[in-house]
Parts: sequence; structure tokens; C-alpha cells
Amino acid sequence: MVSITVPLEETFEARMDKFVWVSWSEVGREEMLKREIFDKFIKGIELSKEDEKFCENTGWDPLDEMEVREEYIEKLKKIEKEPDGKPMTVEEFNKWCDSL
Repeated sequence: MVSITVPLEETFEARMDKFVWVSWSEVGREEMLKREIFDKFIKGIELSKEDEKFCENTGWDPLDEMEVREEYIEKLKKIEKEPDGKPMTVEEFNKWCDSL
């Protein structure tokens, strides 16, 4: 197994020492795996079953890392101000999603 040494400022290391129950090696491994999965996701590479299982077990999804476009935020703000209409059918909802 490979070891990695990460230099930390003393103040940061002192803060980490307060959480003696945390496996910082495991935190690092999970974050590295998230970055690897996210990289596959943005490149359009299909995620493996192991990747999907990791996402499910940790409650994390690559979409969590994506920023919401400002234009979507503006559309949602506009829609939020509109009065509620009739319920949408699935087809109407899909068409609405495609228009975003």
C-alpha cells in the first residue's frame, strides 16, 4: 500500500486532533474517489458498478459538484413568481425540462 504525506499548518492539525474518532486516511480516500468519479462523469465515461455503489453508500452524486447556471436560477426565480397553474402531465413536464 502506498502512503502519502500531506503537510498541514499547525493550527489546522490541532483542529483535526480534536476529532480523534475520524479516520482522516479514510476521508482522504473517499475524497480522491469522488474526484475520480466526477472526472469520469464530466468526460461522459460510464460509471462502474463499484462507482455507483460508492455513490449510493455515501449519499453523494457527481451532480452534487456541478454549479447551477445563472440562467437556470433566473428562470426558476421567474417561475416562482408566477401563479400556480394546473398540474402538468409527464409529457408537459419533460417538454418544460427540455426548454431549460
